[in-house]
Amino acid sequence: MTDTAADAPMLVLGPLLRHASETTATVWVETARPAEVSVRTAAHRGDATTFTVHGHHYALVDVTGLTPGSAEPYEVWIDDATAGPDGGSQQKAWPPPRSGFPPSALRTLDLSRPLRLVFGSCRESLPHDHITNRRYGVDALRALSLRLAYEGPPGPDDPERTAWPSLLLFLGDQVYADETSNGMRDFIASRRDIAVPPGEEIADYDEYAYLYRLAWTEPTVRWLLSTVPSAMVFDDHDVRDDWNTSHTWREQMEAHSWWHHRIVGGLASYWVYQHLGNLSPAERADDAVWRDVQEASAAGHDAGKVLDAFGDCANADPGCYRWSYARDIGGTRLVVIDSRAGRVLDPERRAMLDDGEEAWLEDQMTGGHDHLLLATSLPFLLPIGLHHMEAWNEAVAGGVWGDRHRGWGETIRQTFDLEHWAAFQGTFQRLATLSADVAAGRRGPAPATVMWLAGDVHHSYLAEAVLPAAPDPQGTPDGDGRPGQGPGRLLQAVCSPIRNPLPRSMRFVTAALAYGVANAVGMAVARSARVPAPPWRWKVRCGPWFDNSLATLDLDGRHASISWQGAVEGPSDDTLRWRRLHHVTLS
Repeated sequence: MTDTAADAPMLVLGPLLRHASETTATVWVETARPAEVSVRTAAHRGDATTFTVHGHHYALVDVTGLTPGSAEPYEVWIDDATAGPDGGSQQKAWPPPRSGFPPSALRTLDLSRPLRLVFGSCRESLPHDHITNRRYGVDALRALSLRLAYEGPPGPDDPERTAWPSLLLFLGDQVYADETSNGMRDFIASRRDIAVPPGEEIADYDEYAYLYRLAWTEPTVRWLLSTVPSAMVFDDHDVRDDWNTSHTWREQMEAHSWWHHRIVGGLASYWVYQHLGNLSPAERADDAVWRDVQEASAAGHDAGKVLDAFGDCANADPGCYRWSYARDIGGTRLVVIDSRAGRVLDPERRAMLDDGEEAWLEDQMTGGHDHLLLATSLPFLLPIGLHHMEAWNEAVAGGVWGDRHRGWGETIRQTFDLEHWAAFQGTFQRLATLSADVAAGRRGPAPATVMWLAGDVHHSYLAEAVLPAAPDPQGTPDGDGRPGQGPGRLLQAVCSPIRNPLPRSMRFVTAALAYGVANAVGMAVARSARVPAPPWRWKVRCGPWFDNSLATLDLDGRHASISWQGAVEGPSDDTLRWRRLHHVTLS
């Protein structure tokens, strides 16, 4: 299986199949030069002109009129816009010759069929040799790609074959800007003095562009991203460890002369490489930043200055831009929540989400769906002992025990990464109540599940809320006055990492702090800091697992199940053994 620059000289990165509906599909590409890009199937075609950001060239190609539930093989054709007044010669840039993979296809949704959502977070872009695998384990994303490529789609005579995902959902740390690989460090050293801060970390947009290239050009992963729709959201390592932990953290980072270029480059590149593809064509057309970029492109300008100004605004003011987004997929509502860039860090009114973002989220959190999925990089429900400890730490760092304890409270917060939803108690309390209201049918007919999906913590588990008894055991009437379905289950499913496991020495410590004596200790210290009790209790039902893995959530009407899968090496590089770690029927 080969995929070299010589095979596709005009295509730097991609194609990535991003937003897909019943009848439309969006393909994202990065090209070597300004170009006209065509995505073609036997019956359909979409075209787009590239736009330029800091000398890098991109296109999003929308293909419309597709058949629901179809998988149409496609090709990417590129005209070199620099070759002459007629656009130059046309060349097929994808698929590459001799790729060895099945044809990439535009896969659309069929809302009459079950929905399969595969999710996970935290993936280091490293080699896949035996030595690296011994340290970092097998890349679960690559293993999924090989499984789909070799097995193909399931058929009626072979139901055990792997069903194709309807959507890949990446919940943060798609790239590591602060923990670079050898290949990334070589590139950095080729353009600046690596002994000068930020050293081996990413410095600007150009380095981010190369970082994404390393993450998404490994042949098996590149093929997978070209043929399965994907949605994404960032976490801290997409920018820097503990990004926006606290007001003090922000002040410390802003004191570095290199930080401004880093954060602006990080947000601008995230918008280009990840966020744009999350949007439907209509949502993209309504995006003010997209319109500004298109206006600059139409005038023949590089849009780098436009996105630098945008990145500066998005960093300075959480209300400048909403990174969160929502999709209704048949009977399922998926809400993907930014839990990093939208934080309010003023010590007097800390919040995970700014006022506008929280109001938007409240509007999304309603009943009337078979399932409500709330996806965010950070677990909403930590193991309850760890939850209490984070809530206690926020109170101490906020001065509940007096100003002289603030300093060591902040030191503990940054040292032990105590900055999840539990460390933003005001937001947590409000959303916990809101989640329970949806599950109980107090905001419309209750979904079968209200499920938070997350990553980040480098282990996987399933937690469930223990809610008070519903006031109406027969179910809340729906909008037509008919009996509802009764209360739904309120759950937290976590899958992390895809490929970046905790060292074995840290696994015992993590399990002990989160699942052992920390339950009682955490509750005691939270009470000592006058932290309000959560509005309801929860328990970890299964886990933790520390393996590299992906989680598969299967939804069929009001029925739901979830499983976690990983892989181990087989006899050769391209024969990995896929294995199920755990499976749970949810409804």
